[in-house]
Amino acid sequence: MSRREDLLSGAEYLASIYGTEKDKVNCSFYFKIGACRHGSKCSRTHNVPTFSQTVLLKNLYRNPIVDPRMADAFNRAGEKNKEEQEYFDDFFEEIFSELNNKYGEIEEMNVCDNIGEHMIGNVYIKFMDETSADKAVADLNANRWFNGEPIYAELSPVTDFREACCRQYELGGCNKGAFCNFMHLKAISPDLRRKLYGSRAPPARGGGRDGGRDGGRRSDFGGGGRGGGDRGYGGGGGGYGGGGGYGGGGGGYGGGGRRRSRSPRR
Repeated sequence: MSRREDLLSGAEYLASIYGTEKDKVNCSFYFKIGACRHGSKCSRTHNVPTFSQTVLLKNLYRNPIVDPRMADAFNRAGEKNKEEQEYFDDFFEEIFSELNNKYGEIEEMNVCDNIGEHMIGNVYIKFMDETSADKAVADLNANRWFNGEPIYAELSPVTDFREACCRQYELGGCNKGAFCNFMHLKAISPDLRRKLYGSRAPPARGGGRDGGRDGGRRSDFGGGGRGGGDRGYGGGGGGYGGGGGYGGGGGGYGGGGRRRSRSPRR
């Protein structure tokens, strides 16, 4: 132990190393990222918070140009094109607007571009207060579907996204690629950022292969409870792209023409 550690009591020392790599009990990755590649098999404890400003929606976003089952998924992750940027902006605006209007003001929302199973499509929503986050988790788990599948929401320990993000990715490239265990965040277009956040916009995050933070437009997030027959958020019929996800036969990105959004409904 260092001299400083010698001067601390046992409880103070444990508190000082909580969530760091020195902590042999609690998982530092889960504490920083809100997700761990070992999942329930991790040898360290994943402490799901009982209160937090941040909500994690697991694996919610499906990138239409990256199928993790395909051999080229690693190479394609982080690629950008106009159509995919528009698709992502549409998704982002719809999720942001619906949750902001229904549960409370959102401080920051981020979407992972990683393709590891524990991080792919993860959406993190940091509300202004813990009450809004708690209300969102309870309602989303009880009543909501997206893309024909139930939403899995939980409170997340992540409140500082600077610590959770991959520095190399933000500078333009990560040597671990899309399987990196730190967040590779997808960037929304500057126009959409100004529209959603106004003057209180959080720092722009994101990077990727071209190091850019540019793009296109908006999103789609219809309403309905669990078992609803409509498409979109809450729709049992397919959600984004209809008929079962991106590239599905019912439309959407790569499938019979892109559909426009409807107003959210319960």
